[in-house]
Amino acid sequence: MPLKVVFMGTPDFAVPTLAEIVGGGHEVVAVYTRAPAPAGRGMALRPSPVQALAEKFGLPVLAPTTLRTEEAADTFRAHEADVAVVVAYGMILPQAILDAPSLGCLNLHASLLPRWRGAAPIQRAVMAGDAETGVAVMRMEPGLDTGPVGMVERMGITPDMTSGELHDRLMPLGADLMARALGALERGNLQFRPQAAEGVAYAHKITNEEARLDWSQPATTVHDRVRGLSPFPGAYLMADLGRGPERVKVLRTRCADGSGEAGTLLDAAGTVACGEGALRLVTVQPAGKGAMPFEDFARGRRLEPGTRLA
Repeated sequence: MPLKVVFMGTPDFAVPTLAEIVGGGHEVVAVYTRAPAPAGRGMALRPSPVQALAEKFGLPVLAPTTLRTEEAADTFRAHEADVAVVVAYGMILPQAILDAPSLGCLNLHASLLPRWRGAAPIQRAVMAGDAETGVAVMRMEPGLDTGPVGMVERMGITPDMTSGELHDRLMPLGADLMARALGALERGNLQFRPQAAEGVAYAHKITNEEARLDWSQPATTVHDRVRGLSPFPGAYLMADLGRGPERVKVLRTRCADGSGEAGTLLDAAGTVACGEGALRLVTVQPAGKGAMPFEDFARGRRLEPGTRLA
């Protein structure tokens, strides 16, 4: 029999999973998402990507500001759901919510648990230079991404892949994995195993201090930071390039030959010396403008060899 599902999610990453669940014939009895947020020049309220899709499907949408009241718990229990599916919802589920569905709450997490528990698993995996990551279906517990894992799908991370590119590849992979997990749950054969005690790492939220590039680090470390923060929030440098101090996002780099004082421009092509080795600036984004090739950015600026980019 199809499952009665409460879906809980907010950003683009969650959209394919909701579509797969609906397409799989399950009954989505409610969709929980974050409330519409101001966006654009006019700061008009814009619904989340999940809400936009749910409304296209004609599904009931709820956007409570908290789940920690008895009223919220009563509303959730009234759905009489078999299972809740949670994908980047953005709110912590209290015990009363976790206990409500008869088959529990399943979370789609974008890492190979227990590595990269927490808020920014995709970015942290790339920033750390991991060669592999994936998606996992976990049965939720009160702890932060500590629950037992039912299914996992792995994916390699190539040396120049950005977090944005990895995000886009993990979205359909995760949607397919959750669809298969729900199928196994329907048949009563979805088995869970506790997470390993070793290898736990936490994917803390990205801070502004982390986004500022430190050229004294090895080129590979700086490269991983650039691609891990691309496209959002974007690693950046601060320098006077002939028009006064500028904040410039660095969205794509590649490792290059060269050496010199860290943070020094080595040639007109955008090669920058690091603590070990050098990086070539490929794509940058000046404040208030779109992303562009470094060559376009360099026109009209004082970017001669020896220029300090720190």
